[in-house]
Amino acid sequence: MSPRPYSLGKRQAKIDEVRQQILVATRSLLAESSAYAKFTVDAVARRADVARATVYYQFGSKAGLLEALCDHLAVEGGLAEMPEVFTTPDPAAAIRGLVGVFGRLWDVDRVVMRRLRALAALDPDVGAVIEARDNRRLTGLGVLVARLGSEAGSQRDLVRALYTLSSFEFFDTIAAPGATLAEAVPQVLGLVDTLLQHTAPA
Repeated sequence: MSPRPYSLGKRQAKIDEVRQQILVATRSLLAESSAYAKFTVDAVARRADVARATVYYQFGSKAGLLEALCDHLAVEGGLAEMPEVFTTPDPAAAIRGLVGVFGRLWDVDRVVMRRLRALAALDPDVGAVIEARDNRRLTGLGVLVARLGSEAGSQRDLVRALYTLSSFEFFDTIAAPGATLAEAVPQVLGLVDTLLQHTAPA
C-alpha cells in the first residue's frame, strides 16, 4: 500500500496548522497595537514565528490575510445562521434576525473589529475588504426590505437606516459602559421595531 495519501494528509494538516498560527498572530497583533503603521506582514510573520514568504504563500497579500481573518471571525460569530435568516417567512422577523446576527458577530472581538475598521480608513486595500463585506450586508438588507412591499423611495431610506443600525460603529457606540455588544442587541432591535412600524406600508 502506498504511503502517499497519508503523507499528503500530514502535509495538509501542517499547512492548516501554519495558517491558523498566522491568523492567531494577526488577531493578537491587531488587539495589542493601535499604531497601525506597526501592523505589517513582517510583524505578523515575526509574531507567528514563520517566514514572511510563508504569510504571502498562505494569503497572497496583507488584504488577503485580513480577508481570511474576517472569515475566521465570521465563523466564530455565527454568520452561518444567515441562510436561516433569509428563509424566515416574515420579512420583519428576518430583518430582526439579521440585525441580531450582526450584533453577535461584532461582539466576537470588539477590539479587533474596531482596529480593522480603523485600519480600513487608512489603508485602501484593507478598506476594500471591509467595504465589500459591508456591501454584502447592505445588499442583504435590500433583499429583505423589498419583501416588505413599501414604495421604492421608502425602501431606500429604510435600507440605509437599517444598515446604520446594524453596523459595528452603531453597536460600539450604543453599548452601555462595561456591557458587551451582544447585550446591546435588544436595545438595537427596539429601534429596528420602531423604524419598521413607522415605515410599514399603509
